[in-house]
Amino acid sequence: MTSEFAQFELQPELLQAVAEAGFEAPMPIQSAVIPVMLAGQDVIGQAQTGSGKTAAYALPMLQSLLPGPNQIQGLVLVPTRELALQVAEVFNSFGRGLKARVLAVYGGQSYGLQIPALRRGIDIVVGTPGRIMDLMEREELRLEGVRTVVLDEADEMLSMGFIEDIETILAATPAERQTTLFSATMPLEIRRLAEKFQRDPQSLNVRSEQMTVATVEQRYYLVHNSDKLAALTRLFEVEDVSGALVFVRTRAETGDLASELTNRGFPAEALNGDLSQDARERTLARFRQKKISVLVATDVAARGLDIDDLSHVFNIGLPDDIEVYVHRIGRTGRAGKSGIAISIIAPGERRALRQIEAFARVKIARAELPTEDDIRRGREEKLMGQVAVWLKRGRCLHERELIEALVAEGHDPLAVAAAALKIARAEEKQRPIAPVSEVVELPRERNFGRSGSRGERPMGREDRAPRSNRYGNHPPVGAAVSHEPGMVRLSLSLGREHGIRVNDIVGAIAAHADIPGKAIGKISIGDQRSLVDVPEELVVQVLNKTRAATFHRQPLDLQRINN
Repeated sequence: MTSEFAQFELQPELLQAVAEAGFEAPMPIQSAVIPVMLAGQDVIGQAQTGSGKTAAYALPMLQSLLPGPNQIQGLVLVPTRELALQVAEVFNSFGRGLKARVLAVYGGQSYGLQIPALRRGIDIVVGTPGRIMDLMEREELRLEGVRTVVLDEADEMLSMGFIEDIETILAATPAERQTTLFSATMPLEIRRLAEKFQRDPQSLNVRSEQMTVATVEQRYYLVHNSDKLAALTRLFEVEDVSGALVFVRTRAETGDLASELTNRGFPAEALNGDLSQDARERTLARFRQKKISVLVATDVAARGLDIDDLSHVFNIGLPDDIEVYVHRIGRTGRAGKSGIAISIIAPGERRALRQIEAFARVKIARAELPTEDDIRRGREEKLMGQVAVWLKRGRCLHERELIEALVAEGHDPLAVAAAALKIARAEEKQRPIAPVSEVVELPRERNFGRSGSRGERPMGREDRAPRSNRYGNHPPVGAAVSHEPGMVRLSLSLGREHGIRVNDIVGAIAAHADIPGKAIGKISIGDQRSLVDVPEELVVQVLNKTRAATFHRQPLDLQRINN
């Protein structure tokens, strides 16, 4: 059957790559965007994560590459290094037959890998704004030959404080370029950016389904942040998991959680942007072959996964984007099969849960974690079930001979059987049942925390205290305690006198600590120091990864304020 992509009159090499990727019919965003971009028009695309927009702009960009010029023809700006790697992977996959030269550039990777590649010649660069700016300042990245620019997840780049960098980058490209902008939401700053840098753009709004999968059972468990791992392992004890995808927020969390699960007897592997394509494929192959039953991934790393037989999806916390939740749980319950979606959340995330329920028009039931007695009974029932299976099969002849030999030596048959079961259960000692502390319900839930919609900032981030309450070298009395539940207050060594702004703080922490900008809470800027709230579960990661972070060559010097 001829692929429906043929209607776009793509080059044979691209059609072949599309076919090899298993694509037969374009997704709605692809049907809308591809012909417009091929016609050379600017585009404003409002589409959600997971909608297929990467292929929607990658195919036209590859189609329009000119042979010969040894200069960058296409530029894609993305908010995170994981997404940079993912997008570059898509370009490389589709552009292999055209011998397209694609390079991902992002912070955290050595310049020694990126600069030589740029000097050899690159057709398309995919990168984060910060690293693009650094390479431009070093005069290693020249944009005078760029014919197409794509801003992917523009609202996320806005929330991370990259808007000024983006304007500087766009100003360095030719005025006659084609500019395509994708954003899940359209805040005022994004609309202003479009008005300034685009020429008569065609607006395309492709909305995804607002309903969750009918065949998926959804429930949540309410625990403290510190008990999320313990809760997850308890559920693995009692759930009939044949294949599970566990979603976490950051790349670092994937490795940590996979290791913790494996150590507790639940073989798991991480799936993140640090993996090479070969390593990624090997991990997926082991999962499909049932050598492992659990994959721990970020949303970015999970994009494009071709896994149909998932019994469970676990959310360790809720995503910032409501529709991302729908995309996550849609990975189970496919092809008419039933599936289970479980969210393990902290009390401060219940507001986001209600927003998901309203969006998806579904009630997500709260469930109680299995008790220690439940788990012990479950282990015993599983063991007895396994024994019953082997008794039914009648394939224990050699083992029966061993039992008979022990009985002949004078041992009681029941005592021998008990000893055998004791040995069989020895591995349970490697799976201690971790305690989970009780969540004490408050009379009413305070309306603090992040909004569930993308592009909205945490409450109070732009608020500043009256001048009489602003601080210089030392924070004011009471500043040690965050105003938001689940948040921890950090002190920053820079203030207004150093020229730092809210967006600078958000951008620096988000980029260096590899966390979403929207995860950062209230920020208060003083004369010489500032205060910033970060989620409790991310404090260690933020402190560790921002040690070398600077602003105008001055160290940020983030410190936790002791209560």
